[in-house]
Amino acid sequence: MTKRAVVVGYGHYLPDRIVPNAEFEKTLETSDEWIRSRSGIERRHFAAKDQHTSDLGSEAAKAALARAGLEADDIDAIIVATSTPDLTFPSVATMIQHKIGATRGFAFDVQAVCAGFVYALTTANGLILSGQAERVLVIGAETFSRIMDWTDRSTCVLFGDGAGALVLEAQEGSGDGSDRGLLASDLNSDGRYKEMLYVDGGVSSTGHSGKLRMQGNALFRQAVEKLSATADAALAKAGLGHDDVDWIVPHQANIRIIQGTAKKLGIPMDRVILTVQDHGNTSAASIPLALSVGASDGRIKQGDLCLTEAIGGGLAWGAVALRW
Repeated sequence: MTKRAVVVGYGHYLPDRIVPNAEFEKTLETSDEWIRSRSGIERRHFAAKDQHTSDLGSEAAKAALARAGLEADDIDAIIVATSTPDLTFPSVATMIQHKIGATRGFAFDVQAVCAGFVYALTTANGLILSGQAERVLVIGAETFSRIMDWTDRSTCVLFGDGAGALVLEAQEGSGDGSDRGLLASDLNSDGRYKEMLYVDGGVSSTGHSGKLRMQGNALFRQAVEKLSATADAALAKAGLGHDDVDWIVPHQANIRIIQGTAKKLGIPMDRVILTVQDHGNTSAASIPLALSVGASDGRIKQGDLCLTEAIGGGLAWGAVALRW
């Protein structure tokens, strides 16, 4: 028998404020058609002024715990993937630990930008396989609206706020690709590509948070190749192939990247979970949001093989093969 990290709960949270593309026409030389044609995005959610990343994450966490039928103190560890923390420190994870009423275990953040949730899932899997934790709450939460340059039409229309969460639990499996749980992952990074996506501020450089900067065309060229390669690597490690995949659940950055990656993998778009049109790019929150939406509406069912892949600043990228 083989220990596996199995999803037993899921949940997500989106702020109340919905921002349609038309709202940007008031302040920018842009249009709904321009944004849709280049990104696939129709609307996104923005957090209220008094909402922080930990608030969004704690709501998603509560929903995941409720779905799992668990209490906060049933969780051994909390991992939050985020690039937009409430404060420089302490971690968002410890703030969420307090907000959901957990009084035991340990909590920490993972920062790999849009690839953060893939990194966090892999980290949680390691904690479970090593025996450090039996149940891990893995959260992706972002308030990217706080780091937008509202004069840059090429970036500020792309991002949104939100959070998603999974509860992983140690269970026994047979050790092959038919098991439920996290079957394999593939992580990568290359710091030579920093200039393609970064924030131009930080504690030790400027003393303020800065704004997001992106070389969109250059990043697009890197994304499809790297995402398809890492997806193939994760499947190969699991001993599985493209035909075994029930759903691609990609990072929701741009419809053209998602379409290009699916085409390169030979998987039709009707087997891709899409939320980019409704949420925009929510960075580390986008994969858990899409997983939760897909499971909530009945598309993702127990036993389905989900292939998640993401790329973000660093560059950092990776994929996870996860049987629901």
